[in-house]
Amino acid sequence: MMPYSYRKALFGAALLSFSVALASVAKAQNAGGGWFVPKASQPSAPPVAHAPQRHVAASAPVAMPGPAAEGGESDQNPPVLPLPPIPNAPEMPKGAAPPPTVMGVISVSGVMSQSSAGMQVERILGARRDALAQDLQKEQAGWRDEQQKLQAQAKSMTSDQIQTRERSLQTRVMKAQQSFRNRNRIIQEAAQVSLGQIERELVQVIQKVAAAHGMNLVLHSEQVALHVDGQDITNEVAKQLNAILPAVFIPEANVDPEELAKTGKMPTTADAGQQGPATGPAPAVAPAPAPAAGPKK
Repeated sequence: MMPYSYRKALFGAALLSFSVALASVAKAQNAGGGWFVPKASQPSAPPVAHAPQRHVAASAPVAMPGPAAEGGESDQNPPVLPLPPIPNAPEMPKGAAPPPTVMGVISVSGVMSQSSAGMQVERILGARRDALAQDLQKEQAGWRDEQQKLQAQAKSMTSDQIQTRERSLQTRVMKAQQSFRNRNRIIQEAAQVSLGQIERELVQVIQKVAAAHGMNLVLHSEQVALHVDGQDITNEVAKQLNAILPAVFIPEANVDPEELAKTGKMPTTADAGQQGPATGPAPAVAPAPAPAAGPKK
């Protein structure tokens, strides 16, 4: 039978690894100031650094020395392989030239920092993330207390009693793990529902504002080294977004967004007249592509 001290060490390590992993997930949504940025405009994730690994060379056929190798010389030139012919590309007929570029720039993070709907999402979901982190800490403290009690009482307990207490604690931990993961998933999906509404409306507003100024190309300000004030439409887009979408629909904390979507009762813009501005637009939660350019003339 495995010694109790060894079992306790393994069990404590498992609890610690789960706690660290879930705590980092619960706080990950606060990264970048909590503002939503469409996927196409988000910076690429840095490559994951891997620990250097020692590779064992696979067995390969041994090259037999040729005449050149025997004489101390080897041919380092790569072999010349035959290439099949390819057809020549034909000349294309002359087409219409694209219209002259009228460029605008926008800071999506700047729009979101002024968005009343964005601040609503950050305030409500931020509070839920904080509550999840606090409950996790309390549960961790309970696990540690139970482990310490078991350790202190182990000398006066039989092996069967120790195993029963251990199984009881393991069951408690497994149930808590499932509960915390489920709560974290619900928060993440609620963020997708609410931020997806802002993103879809933001795409339309950018298109409308750009068209109003005759712009046919809108770039992210982070990609532009120099521009003039008249080309930046950030504040105008934020003002229009707040006028059209002052608030969004956010599922309640005790509502599973997946179950809500299955009912087909997700609020839409059609409900805005009866239910006020708390409802958001279309029910789909899939984010739209980031607006890299406005409509062409």
